[in-house]
Amino acid sequence: MSIPGLTLPGLTLSNAPPPTSAPSPTSRTHTLPPRTEYRFESPPHSPLTIKLLSGTAELFGTELAPQVPYNFQHAKGAVYTWHGCVLEITGAADGEYVAEETPMGQYANLHFALEGMRNAAEMGGGIGPRVCVVGPAGSGKTSLVRILTGYAVKARRQTVVVNLDPGMGMLSVPGTLSAATFASLVDVEEGWGSSPISGPSVVPVKMPLVYHLGSAVPEENARLFKGLVTRLALAVTSRLDEDGDVRAGGCVVDTSGSVASGKGGYELIQYIVSEFSVTTLIVLGSERLYSSLKQLYPPGSPTSILKLDKSGGCVDRDESWMRAARQAQIREYFFGRGAVTLSPYTQMLDFASTSIFRVSGPATSSAFDPGASSTADDDDEYEPEVYGSAQDKITPSLALQNSLLAVTHADPSESADEIRMASVMGYVYVADVDEGKKKLRVLSPVSARVPAKALLWGGFPEDVVDLVG
Repeated sequence: MSIPGLTLPGLTLSNAPPPTSAPSPTSRTHTLPPRTEYRFESPPHSPLTIKLLSGTAELFGTELAPQVPYNFQHAKGAVYTWHGCVLEITGAADGEYVAEETPMGQYANLHFALEGMRNAAEMGGGIGPRVCVVGPAGSGKTSLVRILTGYAVKARRQTVVVNLDPGMGMLSVPGTLSAATFASLVDVEEGWGSSPISGPSVVPVKMPLVYHLGSAVPEENARLFKGLVTRLALAVTSRLDEDGDVRAGGCVVDTSGSVASGKGGYELIQYIVSEFSVTTLIVLGSERLYSSLKQLYPPGSPTSILKLDKSGGCVDRDESWMRAARQAQIREYFFGRGAVTLSPYTQMLDFASTSIFRVSGPATSSAFDPGASSTADDDDEYEPEVYGSAQDKITPSLALQNSLLAVTHADPSESADEIRMASVMGYVYVADVDEGKKKLRVLSPVSARVPAKALLWGGFPEDVVDLVG
């Protein structure tokens, strides 16, 4: 720092250059030929803005509006054009390029084939195609599901989308399984859109059915995963049977990459196919998986197998990137994103008025552990009777701090099975635990008091230490 009128021998403090302002974000244009796509990876701490200047383009099946800036942060995506376009890009990107070889032609043909099935179901009064997408991690399963959903919406269909990948939540936080009917545009910036929490939305909000798994992958608690899959399948089937607007649209099921690893002979894939009565099983990015499933579902079986190419833009994401993405998703749940900011509410809860139940992992013997067994030959079959009674209520402690609690629809007096299999109202964040005063300070997305329902606490997703000050 330079002090006027004062200089020190040997030092040039008075000659220090004035502070410079940060450079403005650089803007550039990309001219995309027909049937090409602009692939990008946006950094975690600064937005990348994309604006369609001319032509037509889409992101995962949803068209971009002309002259509208779309902001992306800590995201990977691909803007595709069928007829050519000009994009304006503002901000630094961790990676970007224009690709000429894409599988979008295959994906569009798949959509038209599914649309033919929907037309046949509509004419015959039956249920539309029930599609399940499987493949290794990083093969583009969620991207394909979003593309098929976006195309179905543009065809004026209402399709049920089911997320069975607890690693990243759909319309919820990570660690959940969910289902929702999509009848309106899929949000370009937010991915699947938003659920009715506490703020406005550009597109209509979705009403998801959410269950709390509390594990990063289904295999960590396969027995509970199967039970929740059954619950979701019953709800989806009931919706398809009773709602005429949704019946012909069918459903699309997204899965975790871990179920395609081959451990256990693809038992979880077979279970999902059986529970949802899947008619079309799509395999992405694995010749071995496709060959194995063809043996399980030979020609003539009710389930047909289709192999599609993996997009060249799909890359493996390391654990640090996934962890940052999960924490960003939790922040958005409470605080919103971009121009749409949410204002969560702080509440104080007494230890005595809260009923918190621990979600035990498969290695811990507990009445609340769906995988607990007194025998060594655990076949991972879903057996609700092993849950026992709801006696795993825990006393709040500092271990809860910085973690999420699932607010279920179950009463604390219900059995452990009923509590563990109950759907979720929403989530609260434990900001502070005062063991002396026996108080919990929680962050809630809505202003209403936290209901006197059973709360679930598990080991996933990870704690978010700096969510609030």
